[in-house]
Amino acid sequence: MADRRLQVFHAVAKHLSFTKGAETLFMTQPAVTFQIKQLEEHLNTRLFDRAQGRISLTPAGQLAFEYAERILALSAELDTRLREMSGEAAGPLLIGASMTIGEYVLPQLIGKFKAHFPAVMPTLFVGNSEAVQDRVAERTLDLGFIEGDSHLSSLQSEVCCEDELQVVCAPFHPLAKETCALPASLTQHPYISREAGSGTRAVVDRYLQHAGVAPESMNVVVELGSPEALKGLVTTGLGFAIMSRVIATKELQLGELVQVPLRPPLIRNFSVVYPKERFHSKLVAAFLQFAKEQLAAAQRLAA
Repeated sequence: MADRRLQVFHAVAKHLSFTKGAETLFMTQPAVTFQIKQLEEHLNTRLFDRAQGRISLTPAGQLAFEYAERILALSAELDTRLREMSGEAAGPLLIGASMTIGEYVLPQLIGKFKAHFPAVMPTLFVGNSEAVQDRVAERTLDLGFIEGDSHLSSLQSEVCCEDELQVVCAPFHPLAKETCALPASLTQHPYISREAGSGTRAVVDRYLQHAGVAPESMNVVVELGSPEALKGLVTTGLGFAIMSRVIATKELQLGELVQVPLRPPLIRNFSVVYPKERFHSKLVAAFLQFAKEQLAAAQRLAA
């Protein structure tokens, strides 16, 4: 329903590329260029600076981009409301999730929800918890699933379920022989950590501090932003990691990794976040309720 020229401008401005903007919208580059030229003529201002094969937003372009984000979001919201009035459960559903949740929890859940509502078009953005919260706050995502609680006052946060983190190491690692791992003993071994900004990293650091272990005293040998890369490096025996039980299920079954419970246990929340002051469509509300029920059921089975 939104002006096509505005949609084209938003795509180009978001990627700062006419080529990527065209690919996103399944348009030819000349057609995109024409739409941008029309919008600039309509607004009587230049929106992009072009130099040495690169483009950047002019001050007017930056202002237009900020308004375009809001206008397009409101347009999508209007489309959703009109569909709901006709009783149709359809349309885009923009979901964000942290690495752990996005890669190991949500795919099956989204598949089940899609089976119930075939006309829904889910889009899943996966990043660290900080990036997910930022995008929800910017209104580019309808809701997000993160590890721990939200740090942004503009977001509402609800706990979905609990998750236990444990020490994970190779079968031949010294820690593999232990029945449990005490925080103070972990400083003696090389540690493979998640990256700064990760929800897992923040939760582990707080746990160590509460146990009287300074996070900076850990013998960090590598920091990684991918759980899959983390597991792969741990299997080499380079060091141990602290990760969710749901991440290493396959490797544990194959005997490639060993899990050692922490004492005291490290339990964290998986939370869902969404803007405090925003209309929530029936579709978003339905997915939120569906996700809570599915996650709670999975937690009961794992207990």
